[in-house]
Amino acid sequence: MTIWNLLIREILHRKLNFMLAVLSVMVASGSLIGSVTLLRINDIQTGKLLVQKQAELEQRMAQLQDDTRKAMLKLGFNIVILPKDQNLSDWYVDDYASKYMPEDYADRLANSGVVTVRHLLPSLQQKIDWPERKRKIILIGARGEVPELHKSPVMPLVQPVPPGTISLGYELHRSLGIKVGETVELMGRRFKVHACHKERGNKDDITAWIYLPEAQELLDKPGLINAILALECLCIGEEGLPLIRKEIEAKLPNTQVIERGSEAIARAEARMKVEEQARTAIEKEKNAREDLRAVRERLASILTPVVVTACAVWIAILGFTNVRARREEIGILRAIGVRSRHVMVMFVSRHVLLGVLGGTMGFVAGVLAAVYFSAAHEGTQIRMTDMDLSWAGLLLVSVGGATALAVVAGWIPTIMAARQDPADVLGNDN
Repeated sequence: MTIWNLLIREILHRKLNFMLAVLSVMVASGSLIGSVTLLRINDIQTGKLLVQKQAELEQRMAQLQDDTRKAMLKLGFNIVILPKDQNLSDWYVDDYASKYMPEDYADRLANSGVVTVRHLLPSLQQKIDWPERKRKIILIGARGEVPELHKSPVMPLVQPVPPGTISLGYELHRSLGIKVGETVELMGRRFKVHACHKERGNKDDITAWIYLPEAQELLDKPGLINAILALECLCIGEEGLPLIRKEIEAKLPNTQVIERGSEAIARAEARMKVEEQARTAIEKEKNAREDLRAVRERLASILTPVVVTACAVWIAILGFTNVRARREEIGILRAIGVRSRHVMVMFVSRHVLLGVLGGTMGFVAGVLAAVYFSAAHEGTQIRMTDMDLSWAGLLLVSVGGATALAVVAGWIPTIMAARQDPADVLGNDN
C-alpha cells in the first residue's frame, strides 16, 4: 500500500479532524481574501459615488448657474459704455452723459464678435422739464437691444418702447394720475401711455421712456446717443472689468467703460457661492469615503492577523491530536521498514491538501462575504467583473498562503511523527 493510499484512508477514517483543519484554513484564508476584496469594493464604490455626485453636482450647478443668471438679470445692466471725452465726475453727479457718440457704435460693437458683454442697449438720456406737466423728469430714448448675430438669441432685459408710445416711472404716473392707454403730451408731441412701472426706489421712478428716434428728434440729437448699456457675461470670471475694457476699447477706441459695482459684486458673489457649494459637496463626499476606507483598513489590519494566528494555533493543535491518535500506526509503519522521511512526506502532504482545499474554499467564501457585506451596508451590489482584480492571481495567493500556513502550523507535529522510535511506541503499548 502506498503512502497516498494511506493518506486517503486516514482522511476518510478521521473525517472530523480533517474537516476541522480545512475549516480553520478556510477561515484564515477567507479573512484575508475578504479584507482585500472588501477594500477593493470600497474603492470601486467610492469611484462610482464620486462620479455620480460629480454628475449630480454638475447638473445642479448648471441649474444654479441658470437660476443665478436669471436672478442677476433682474439687477439690470451693470456695464455702461460712455464717450471717451465724458467727464466722469459730471457723469456721477448728473447720472447721464453730456457728451455724445454715434448711434451706430452699438451696431458696430454687436457685429464685432465681442464676447465679454451681452444685451447691448443704446440710449439717449437727459434731464428735462416736462412743460405740459410742469415737472422735471429724466427722458430716456431707447430702441431695444441690438441683436448680436454671433451669439445665440436671448431674451432681452427690457422690452423696447414702441414708436409713438411712452412708459412712465412710478412717481410720475402716480403723482400725475396717468393710466395705461391714456394719451399724454410731451414737448408738443402726443404719446400713448404704453406702460406704468412699479416702484423701484431709484431714478427710474421719475423717468419717462420713449422710442430712440423720437427722443433724438425732441432733444435735437439726430443719430446720436450718450450711453450704451450692457450686461457682463458670466463666462469671464471674477476679474472681468479689465477684460471688458480691453475688448470694447479695441472695438470702439473713442469710448470708456464703467462698471456699476454693486450689481457686479452681487453677480460675482452669487457665482462664487454656487461654485463653492459644488466643490465643498464633492470634497465632503470624498473625505467621507476615505475615512470609511481607513476605518475598514485599520479593522482588517487588526482582525486578520488575529484570525490567522488563531487558526494557525488551532491547526497545530489538530496536528498534535492527529499525531497522537496515529502513534500505533506510525510505530507499525516504522517497524515494517517505512523510513522517517516517508512518514514526513505523508504528514506534509496531508497539510498541503488541507491548504489547497481550505485556500480554495476561503477564496470563494471571502469574496462572497465581502460582496454580501458591501451590499447589506451600502445598498448596492458590485459585479465581480467590475472589481478590476486578477482573480487568478488572488486565488493563487489564497491557495499558496493557505498551504504555507497549514504546512508551517503542522510542521512541529510532523517532525514529532517522523522522529518517533517504533520500539518506544510498540514497547509502551505492551
